Amino acid sequence: MAARSFTIGLDFGTGSVRAVVVDCANGHVLGTSVFDFPTGVGGVIVDAHDPHLARQNPADYLAGMRATVPKALAAAAALDPGFMNNRVIGIGTDTTGSTPIPVDARMQALALDPKWTQNLAAHAWLWKDHTGADEAAAITAIAGEFAPEYLAVLGGTYSSEWFWSKIWRCLKVAPDVFDAADSWVELADYIPAVLAGVRTPADIRRGVCAAGHKAMYSPDWGGLPSEAFLTRLDPKLAALRGRLFDKAWSSDRPAGTLSPEWAAAFGLLEGIPIAMGAFDAHYGAVGAGITTGTLVKIIGTSTCDIAIAPATAAAPIVSGICGTVNGSVMPGYYGVEAGQSAVGDLLRWWVEVVCGGDEAMHAALSTEAARLAPGQSGLVALDWNNGNRTILVDPRLTGLIIGQTLHTTRAEIYRALIEATAFGARAIIERLNANGVTVERVVSCGGIAEKNPLFMQIYADVLGYPMLLAGSPQTPALGASIAAAVAAGAKAGGYDDFESAQQQMTQLADTRYLPNADARRVYDDLYGLYRELHDTFGGVDGARADFPTLMKRLLVIREHAIGDHTS
Repeated sequence: MAARSFTIGLDFGTGSVRAVVVDCANGHVLGTSVFDFPTGVGGVIVDAHDPHLARQNPADYLAGMRATVPKALAAAAALDPGFMNNRVIGIGTDTTGSTPIPVDARMQALALDPKWTQNLAAHAWLWKDHTGADEAAAITAIAGEFAPEYLAVLGGTYSSEWFWSKIWRCLKVAPDVFDAADSWVELADYIPAVLAGVRTPADIRRGVCAAGHKAMYSPDWGGLPSEAFLTRLDPKLAALRGRLFDKAWSSDRPAGTLSPEWAAAFGLLEGIPIAMGAFDAHYGAVGAGITTGTLVKIIGTSTCDIAIAPATAAAPIVSGICGTVNGSVMPGYYGVEAGQSAVGDLLRWWVEVVCGGDEAMHAALSTEAARLAPGQSGLVALDWNNGNRTILVDPRLTGLIIGQTLHTTRAEIYRALIEATAFGARAIIERLNANGVTVERVVSCGGIAEKNPLFMQIYADVLGYPMLLAGSPQTPALGASIAAAVAAGAKAGGYDDFESAQQQMTQLADTRYLPNADARRVYDDLYGLYRELHDTFGGVDGARADFPTLMKRLLVIREHAIGDHTS
C-alpha cells in the first residue's frame, strides 16, 4: 500500500491567517489553526484622518505562520493516527491582493526595521487601501493614450487597489520610504520567498497571478510596463522597474523549497516544495473545483468572482473587470477575475457600526429579514460603501439607500443591502456573458455562503442560477494545498496537474439554493431600478435615471409585494 501524503495550505485573509493540513488522497482537512492579526483594528492599520488608508504589519504574517502551522500539525496528528509530519510533501499559500510590501536589499520588509516601524507607508499596503485613487486615474488616462493594450486585459480601467497605484502613491506621499525600498513584493510572493529562505528580491520567483492581474505584466509586451511608459508616470518608477522582475510563473511551478529555519520552526522536512503563491480568490476557485462554465464566488468581507477560459483561443476581453491572465488560476486557462469591494463588510457596517450589534444581531436580523417578501421593504440600495470594483471600477463611488420612511426597520435595510450586493453580482454576470465568458453554474464559498441561507436564497432569486456550495469550508486554503500537491508531483505522492488533483481533492456540498420564479419576477423589476441608479450615479455614458418617478415605482413594487404576501 502506498504511503499517505499530506500538504499544508496557508490562507492569509484580511484579519487572520489560517493553516490547514490536508490529505492528498481526498482533500479532507485533518488539522486547522487560525491566528488573528494583532496589529490595528481587526488586523488592519487604519487612519482616523484618511478612511481610504488600510495597511498591515508584516510582523503579523511571520508570527501567524509560526503560531498556526505547528498547531495545525498537532491537530492532524491528534485526529488521524496515520498522520506523520514527515509525510507532508509541500506547502501552498494564498493571500489577499494586491497587497504590496516595500522590502530592503536583504528581502526584509521595511516595517520590520525599527527605523520604519512607525511609518505607515513602510507597512504592507492592504488590498482595500484606496489612497491611490488619483494615481489609478492617471495611470488609466496615460495608458489609454500611450499603451491601451495594457488596459485591455485589465478591464479597461486601472484600480486604486492595484500594485502601481499604491507604489506611485508611496512615492508621492512618503518619498523617504520609496527611496529606502530596494524592491516591492506582493504578499502572495513574499510568503513563499520567506519560507524558501530567499535572501534578495532579485531571487524571488513571482507568480503570474499577482503580476498579471495587478502589475500590468504580460509576456506579450515583454513583462512589466515599459520604462518609457513608467517614465511618463514618474522617472523613479521607471528606475524601480529594473529592481522588480521580468518573468512571472504559473501556479504549477514551485516558488522554492522549505528552508532549514522554517523547517525547524514547523517540525517539517527541509527541502519540500513551496508552491507558487496566488491570491485567495484564485486558489479559492481551485479549491471549489472550478471548471470552464463555472463562476466561483468567494464571499467574504468583499467578493471575488473567478472564471476560467481555455488558453487555446484568444484571451476574452471584458471591460470593467479585474483582468484576464493566462495561467493565473490554473495552467492552460485564462483566469478571469471580477468582484465587489464590500459584501460582508457592508453587512458588518450596518449591524456593528450603525446598529451597535454583534454576531447575535446578524442572526436576528437575518431571521427577521427572511420573513419579508421580495420588494416588501420598499427599498433599493447601491452597494458602494467601499467603492465599486466591478464593473464601474471607481473607488470614489459611495453607498445609497432609497425608499426609507418613518416605518423602515433595521431588518428591512439589512435585506436591502443583501439585495444590493446580489444586484451588483448580477451586473457582473451579465457583463461576462455578453463578452464570451459564459456562466453556466455558480459555486459559492466563504463564511457567508455557509452560514446565511437568506443571503444565498436572495442570490439564487436575483441571479436566476442555482447557488451551489463548495464542499470545503476553507476553499482558499484547500486550493493552496492542491497547488502544493501539484508542486510536489505524483512521484512524491501528489499530482502532476491541477485537474487530476481537483478530481480527487474537491467536491460540492449537498446544500443548494434554487431560484424561486415568483421572487425572480419581483427582483427583475427591482434590478431595473438598481441599474438606473447604478448607471446614472456610476457615470455610464448616456444613462440618466427617471428620478421623478423612481421612488413612486418603488412604492408600487412594495404595495404589490405586501398585497401578495398577506393574501
